Amino acid sequence: MVGIAYKIDERLKGRVDKAIRKAQGYMLSIQREEGYWWGELESNPTMEAEYLMLTHFLEVEDKERWRKIVNHVRGRQLDDGSWAQYYGAPGNLSTSVECYMALKLAGEPPDSDHMTRAREFILSKGGVPATRVFTRIWLALLGQYDWKKLPAIPPEVMFLPTWFPFNIYEFSSWARATIVPMSVILTEKPARPVPEWAAIDELYPSEPQKASPTRRLAPPVPSWRGFFSSADWCLRLYEKAPLKPGRSWAKQLAAHWILSHQEADGSWGGIQPPWVYSLICLKQLGYPLDHPAMKMGLQGFESFAIEEEDTWRVQACVSPVWDTCLALIAMLESGAAPDDPAMQTAARWLVDKQILRGGDWQVKAPDTPPGGWAFEFANNNYPDIDDVAEALIGLSMSSLPDGEDQGRKEAIDRGVAWLLGVQSRNGGWAGFDKDNDKDYMSKIPFADFGESLDPPSVDVTAHVVEALGKLGYDRSFEPVERAYNYIREEQEEDGPWFGRWGVNYIYGAGAALPALEAIGEDMSQPYVRKAVDWLIAHQNGDGGWGESCGSYVDPSLRGVGPSAASQTAWALLALIAAGEGGNEATLRGVEYLESTQKEDGSWDEPYFTGTGFPGYGTGRRLKDMPSPGDPEGQDLDMSAGFMINYHLYRNYWPLTALGRFKRNVESGGL
Repeated sequence: MVGIAYKIDERLKGRVDKAIRKAQGYMLSIQREEGYWWGELESNPTMEAEYLMLTHFLEVEDKERWRKIVNHVRGRQLDDGSWAQYYGAPGNLSTSVECYMALKLAGEPPDSDHMTRAREFILSKGGVPATRVFTRIWLALLGQYDWKKLPAIPPEVMFLPTWFPFNIYEFSSWARATIVPMSVILTEKPARPVPEWAAIDELYPSEPQKASPTRRLAPPVPSWRGFFSSADWCLRLYEKAPLKPGRSWAKQLAAHWILSHQEADGSWGGIQPPWVYSLICLKQLGYPLDHPAMKMGLQGFESFAIEEEDTWRVQACVSPVWDTCLALIAMLESGAAPDDPAMQTAARWLVDKQILRGGDWQVKAPDTPPGGWAFEFANNNYPDIDDVAEALIGLSMSSLPDGEDQGRKEAIDRGVAWLLGVQSRNGGWAGFDKDNDKDYMSKIPFADFGESLDPPSVDVTAHVVEALGKLGYDRSFEPVERAYNYIREEQEEDGPWFGRWGVNYIYGAGAALPALEAIGEDMSQPYVRKAVDWLIAHQNGDGGWGESCGSYVDPSLRGVGPSAASQTAWALLALIAAGEGGNEATLRGVEYLESTQKEDGSWDEPYFTGTGFPGYGTGRRLKDMPSPGDPEGQDLDMSAGFMINYHLYRNYWPLTALGRFKRNVESGGL
């Protein structure tokens, strides 16, 4: 039931004004001279472990850097000896094996207390044989796992045309950029064995398991997974054949594809997985370390790294465009003037970052002109739809001097045209591609981690709809109507929406309700009221909202978790959009943000509220969660997931919510 509206206390208004001023001051203090904002993207310690293993494989070890990596990785170890995927999670087996391997390779004594505890945890979870495929690939690269027990993906996959049911462009952009180099790696089976003293025989529960010469074929079953398992077995037989026509050409095609997709900052796809595997692939194909692509690739990690006094860590990705869009929106929503020099510098930076060249998205949207924005400083091949939506919102609220403002308007027009061109057939928008939703592609034996597909999601679709609404479009515009119907169809039975790129149902509701308001929806309708009731029912006793990453695997955790600044802000944005600015729950949420703000204007938030991969493979929500023991299921450690703590979420989302609350009060909309 919707709560009772209360008269806003004048003292609360004053405290909100003060909180906004402090938050704005903080955001201005961290804005870069060029106009952008950029916060750390924190994930899990496999990033550092894999970097250390990569430098061993490439023979570019830096022992002083290894020492700092060891310090960082040890600092992330849990009391039981394990390492986790996200803050507050139980230990994860694969993450722990990779960290143990890296520490031992860096010289950590295996009989030390922290290594002993790690080893005991790993063995209690089944040891190396129970890890995910990608962990075993890393071990094989170091001579610690038998390549014969890993899946096969031949480089001949490069020959398959885009009309063929199975081709690289049916994978998500991030999976595609990983599979191309991996097809060479899994075929060539390279290794640079670690010294004998760094071997990890002790992580195998029994010697026979380690010595098993071949990967077992799963029993054939009438399913796509059974089909691909059988196909994997056939590929192994093919690998034993003395003649493989076209193999050399296929490897050349893979190398050409990889080289053509390297970004200006040295990365591939702006993210860690395709980056490290592309470097490994190129080395195996004979590219020397002084080749421009190899030099750029290795040097690029420096701009993703964070080095402190005695630690070194590397981000899986960087988010300056995303951070700048959301920070600019927060500043403008909270009262900053569009012609403020700091706001104009940010808007100008965004206009300059628009991508005006083609990319992989053109495979399925060939007639769409470029006009997107990427997430990172450099990722021209993969502009992402969420960034474009938020860039349009930020630029639509901005203004530039007369001589430049036409450029801002033209950037908006290009962005809208690009968005309309990549709308999927079901009316929604995905992360990067159009109609990237063939479920069978997620059933290959290789795909036991992350998402292989990039289907539409409500959160991205809602951000696009909100952007179009703020630009004057409504349901009379056919693309908006299709998106509206998609959002309605995806609502959960009890009210909220699934959050693909943020945790989780609070994020989904925080995106959907403002979008519906922006296109003029009647917010008194029962389906909106149901979402409002769900949010109010999940408010914490301290007035805030929180939701654990575990909600992706345990339905009882939907909307449940310690209060977090970003998640509280999402709930407030939803409630305000639904006309509940004066609801007691809203006022308590505002008070929570105001009371937990730090003196410098920022907020603390150790929780991971961003999502990279829920770990479902298909990329879409599961209507029926796998039962306990199901091989496709996950526990709370989220073995197939990848969670993110965006360090600026804790600041610009609360500022946006407080700004909208203040405007709501001033407009008499309570």
